[in-house]
Amino acid sequence: MEGLSKKEIEIVSWLEFYKKYFFTAEDIDKFLKNKTQRYNTIKNLIKKKRIIKINRTKYYLVPIKAKSGSWTEDSFIIADEICNGKDYFIGGWSAANFWHLTEQVPMRTDIYTTRRQGKKTILNTKFMFHRTTKKDIERKAVTKNIANNQFNIMKKEYSKKWLKLRNW
Repeated sequence: MEGLSKKEIEIVSWLEFYKKYFFTAEDIDKFLKNKTQRYNTIKNLIKKKRIIKINRTKYYLVPIKAKSGSWTEDSFIIADEICNGKDYFIGGWSAANFWHLTEQVPMRTDIYTTRRQGKKTILNTKFMFHRTTKKDIERKAVTKNIANNQFNIMKKEYSKKWLKLRNW
């Protein structure tokens, strides 16, 4: 907690106490006077590596127990938070590994979504975004749970087809 202001300690402690590791700026509004103070506080906490920006509205609190400032979270949970829990599914090697179709540990998590494309690294986890349609999501995705969190993943039958295309 070294280097944090009294207000920043109050916010981090509250988030940690209520286990709100993924949070929005509105979640901490009760501690701040106005939007300018909120913006500056968030900016300072990012600079001090106490929080990490996940998407335009969501942040991740690095737990106090992360002494070195580095931490990791399950990539499926991060993927769900990046996409705000909708219009996506996890596919590729991650899905194949999840369904035990391969023992290959994926180097990245492939996310099929209607909203974005490209690459992003969050909490030392690489994400690759691929464009897809809502129709494909409805057809190919199934909802599963991991550590009391829901996420969408490619159905096993489609993962088998995807994997078959990769075998020469």
